[in-house]
Formats: sequence, C-alpha cells, structure tokens
Amino acid sequence: MKKSYFFIGLLLIFGFMFIGKTQKETMVQSSAYNKMLQVLLTHDVPEVGVADILASEEIIMLDAREKDEYEVSHIKNALWIGYDDFKQDRLLEVSKNQNIIVYCSIGYRSEKITQKLINMGYTNTSNLYGGLFEWVNQDRPVVDQNGTTNKIHGFNRLWSVWLKKGEKVY
Repeated sequence: MKKSYFFIGLLLIFGFMFIGKTQKETMVQSSAYNKMLQVLLTHDVPEVGVADILASEEIIMLDAREKDEYEVSHIKNALWIGYDDFKQDRLLEVSKNQNIIVYCSIGYRSEKITQKLINMGYTNTSNLYGGLFEWVNQDRPVVDQNGTTNKIHGFNRLWSVWLKKGEKVY
C-alpha cells in the first residue's frame, strides 16, 4: 500500500512539470502545487478556491478526511463525513440545496465525495481546490476540540510537502 502511494506521488511530482498554465493557477499560491493538482484531480466537479470563500457566506463545510485527521484539526464548524467510511446518514441535517464545500488534505478525496453528493442530489456542492493544506497555507485558521491550533495532519511525509505552514502531525 505504501509503495503504491510512493509511486503515485513520484509520478505526480514528475508529471506536473509538463502541464501548461491554467485558469486555476490563481486558486493556489504555489504554481508547483497547482500543476500537481491539475494532474491528480479529474476536475469533474465544481471547484472553489480558498480566496473565493468569504467569511460572511453561509456555507456548510464537510471534512472528507479520516476521523484521526479531523481530530488533529479542521475548519471551524466543519462536519466530519469521512472518506473510506463515508455514510449518507451523516448528512441528515444538511439540506440538499445548501451551499456545501467539501475538503480533505489536498482535494483528491473530497473531489470523490463531492461527486457522490452530486449523485445523491445535492445541488450546490463544490470541492475545495488545494484542500486544507491550501487553507492553512493562506493563513486561514483551523481548530481542534480546544480551539484554534497550529497542528495539521500531514497525511504522510510525501504529501505533506505541499503544506508550507503550521505544525505537521502524522
């Protein structure tokens, strides 16, 4: 399992060098990170950048990471829905027409969950382009059970290279 993550990571790191400039470049601060995301993601669902999210907007944030990642830190008021153990019943309080943004560490898992939500009839659902790593890289706060924290689950050492700020936890 770890070998496949390593291989995929290397493939993506080298593969993104051959991607040209895109409209999404302004959605993340690092052009290298953007190029990697262009290769990794399918872009089959609506995407939103961190800078496009206004504090005054009424948004439901859904965290598609695993529970241990969520417990290290998450976006304030985000609902944990998981990825490997995603269950529709975790969304009982979420209206299908609410403005929903799904995130994970970098956007891969949340893209898959966003597609599931769209298939389930959620009409205003987007993937957070760059994920929680970009959220933190753009100086947005994260919380744990005790309040604001600087800790961010880095998923693993390979993927955490894209997290430039905060204290990485594994």
